[in-house]
Amino acid sequence: MEDASKQTDIEGNAFGKNDLERSAEIENDTNVQDATPNIANEAVKLKDEPERGNWSGKLDFLLSCIGYAVGLGNVWRFPYLCYRNGGGAFLVPYVIMLLVAGLPLFFLELCLGQFSSQGPVTAWSLSPLFMGIGWAMILISAMVCTYYNVIIMYAVYYMFVSFVNLDDELPWQRCGKAWNTERCRDEPYPDLTNMNETMKVNATLGLKDQTCLTNMLTKLSTKLGETFTSIAQLNSTILTDHTDDCDIQFETASSEYWNRYVLRVHESDGLEDIGGVSLKNVLCLLICWLFIFFCLMKGVKSSGKVVYFTATFPYVVLLILLVRGVTLPGYYKGIEFYIFPKWELLKNAKVWGDAATQIFYSLGPAFGGLLTMASYNKFHNNCLRDAVIVSFINCGTSVFAGFAIFSLLGYISYTTNVPIDKVADDGPGLAFIAYPEGIARLPSPPIFAFLFFFMLFTLGLDSQFAMMETVISGITDVFPRQLRSKKALFTFFCCMVGFVLGIPQTCKGGIYLLTLVDWYSGSYNLMIVSFVEVVGINYVYGINNFRQDIELMLGKKSPIIWAYFYTMWCAITPLAILFIVIMMAINYSPAVLGDYTYPPFAEAIGWMMVMAPLVLIIIGAIVQMIRKGGIRAAIKSEPEWGPANDEDRKGPRYAPIQTLQAAPDGNGHYPSNVGYNSEKGNIYMVGQDNKAMTPEQERL
Repeated sequence: MEDASKQTDIEGNAFGKNDLERSAEIENDTNVQDATPNIANEAVKLKDEPERGNWSGKLDFLLSCIGYAVGLGNVWRFPYLCYRNGGGAFLVPYVIMLLVAGLPLFFLELCLGQFSSQGPVTAWSLSPLFMGIGWAMILISAMVCTYYNVIIMYAVYYMFVSFVNLDDELPWQRCGKAWNTERCRDEPYPDLTNMNETMKVNATLGLKDQTCLTNMLTKLSTKLGETFTSIAQLNSTILTDHTDDCDIQFETASSEYWNRYVLRVHESDGLEDIGGVSLKNVLCLLICWLFIFFCLMKGVKSSGKVVYFTATFPYVVLLILLVRGVTLPGYYKGIEFYIFPKWELLKNAKVWGDAATQIFYSLGPAFGGLLTMASYNKFHNNCLRDAVIVSFINCGTSVFAGFAIFSLLGYISYTTNVPIDKVADDGPGLAFIAYPEGIARLPSPPIFAFLFFFMLFTLGLDSQFAMMETVISGITDVFPRQLRSKKALFTFFCCMVGFVLGIPQTCKGGIYLLTLVDWYSGSYNLMIVSFVEVVGINYVYGINNFRQDIELMLGKKSPIIWAYFYTMWCAITPLAILFIVIMMAINYSPAVLGDYTYPPFAEAIGWMMVMAPLVLIIIGAIVQMIRKGGIRAAIKSEPEWGPANDEDRKGPRYAPIQTLQAAPDGNGHYPSNVGYNSEKGNIYMVGQDNKAMTPEQERL
């Protein structure tokens, strides 16, 4: 019975084959054959490493992905792009670019992370030649984190100010404060449509610089063929149509509060002299980084619970703002301006470029966040379903947010008599000037201001969580035995580094530095990283191999689904990425902030931020070729590539690693004639004549 039991150990391998058949497979299977020399080292290493951890539940991951994808750009960039690029017609290229670039890249990164259960660097044991991609992702995320949390800090500051003024008026509600200038205007502009000629002239003259008009009389006389010797001779038509150069450049109360009090940018001369540190901004930034630390200190176990609130609360606020917005006079002007289709603009390639770029930035491939979050999934989680859900929720949220934003902008246009295209803005201009100006005109403005900035805070947090986790997990996975058991300490260290790097951006001229980092840190490099990623997986590792890996996780899928992804991954998606790069190059302009022109050294710094991640890809490839002894060896998968757990390492391509109970020879290597028994967790040897040796003597 004892001999029979031992014989069963040898014959009972994972695939129901005897030892001779299995050993023959190993001789012909390059993946397994190449794995044998160092497989004991991998077993020992994995045994000593602390556990990575997993999401507590499926909803943790789904909400984290939604929170990551649905960020500030959905609120302050998409609505502006939509109205500028054809209104409702913009949804056509937007959805098309989602299907040809966004969804395929989203699903690809989720699959890579979930299958390997590794971060952005170590996941590239798939093909070590491309391991530099992981370091590039970490660097891009780190650079973006430094300024992204500064934007979150400003939202927190406005939120605090709104809270302490719940029983009072907001500081940006009216002019007349210490930081305001004589150009501050909080009164509506005159509505000329219902005025007689005398009233029109008087109202228009109130908006003009009188000295400028006097100096312009000679020019007007020549241009119009009449003789003007006095301003009193000008009628309302001439004043309106021919004297734009003499308009007084008024500022809203919210604009001066943002620029002259929060930023104090007028006390800086530009990037060359960013001025002193703003203590209020530094303290708010420290609070934000400490909050990030406490949410991430236990990894996805803690952040996965926070997102239950941060990923859902913005929808509550957007609904409140939309309901309030559509009850305000003039809201329809904003909605019409936002969604009315201009189909002729679809002939413009720039519209398609903007749609592709917005999809790319919104869903967030190439940052490493998707790959990192998916790496904490259970092996058989349906990430295809998650990719589809998140992608369409992201797009739906962008459209929904546009209605909430433009209903209020329509109200601003109505109450100030300013054309809607002069009110609409994107980025910080919308978040901290235009929208606060509209909120200030509502009843009980502090309440709506608090809700709005609390929403911006939660929108930013989810994206910041994912990017910081990419940096932390990516480095921790490279040095698991040194850092994984000290995850909280390392997280604190990373957060404090981010805080220190963010301090210059809180200076009086810090907005110049923030704009520069925002302009360049995640631009061309993201597109190129994605392109190399698609090529590395589908052309070097092999799309058929990747498909087998996915089906090992998710089971067999419809040929229609695979026809779609094969077409996208192998042809359409890479072409779409190249199209984005070309459009970005055509529309490229150096960084700009208002009337400020950045000096040449600033643009050089910007291009260094663009190039640094790409240089890491090249360096990574060179290092791996040297280590492996050539490019052919560097593209072959590492022994540990594949599912992290033995119970998931099935099929002829993946041998078990973690439960191996064997010792290598004196050189730390196994002989090539090794067989596997995954049911028993043992390795056994076959004889040189391909006949099984006595298991009691030859068991490794």
